[in-house]
Amino acid sequence: MLSYRNATIEDAEALNEALSNLSAELGDTHRASVTALRELGWGANPVCRATLAETEDEVVGVALFSPYVSTVFGSAGIYVSDLWTAPSVRGKGVGKGLLAAALRDGKQVWNAKFMKLDVYNSNLDARQFYERLGFRPSDEQTKMMLDEAGCTALKGRE
Repeated sequence: MLSYRNATIEDAEALNEALSNLSAELGDTHRASVTALRELGWGANPVCRATLAETEDEVVGVALFSPYVSTVFGSAGIYVSDLWTAPSVRGKGVGKGLLAAALRDGKQVWNAKFMKLDVYNSNLDARQFYERLGFRPSDEQTKMMLDEAGCTALKGRE
């Protein structure tokens, strides 16, 4: 039996473990921690939420997301920063279920009306999965990032 639910602070360790699995599969360095997730998701000023897919025995999927405001769309949406499903449940609709549950939660909390996410160019399976769900690449925008060192330098220019 598979169920979906919003993560609570008690789920921080399982959430971090699932996200660590995602990082490992993508070849990314996993810098998140249980403490950071507790602060980000349930601290004084929570900035993200998570949905879990679980069986009776284990977490088999997670969607980590935050609000995203768009003046173009004239509404809030959700930005899904991380989506992971265990290899044992891939191809069984769990990813789609996680996204649907995250969007329902985002609608309830922020009145979200759309969803945005990023996919690595090298992850063709993920891109095909998102395209089957109706996601389309945005050719009008280029993702721009300012890392921690850049933010420190910017702050020094005040």
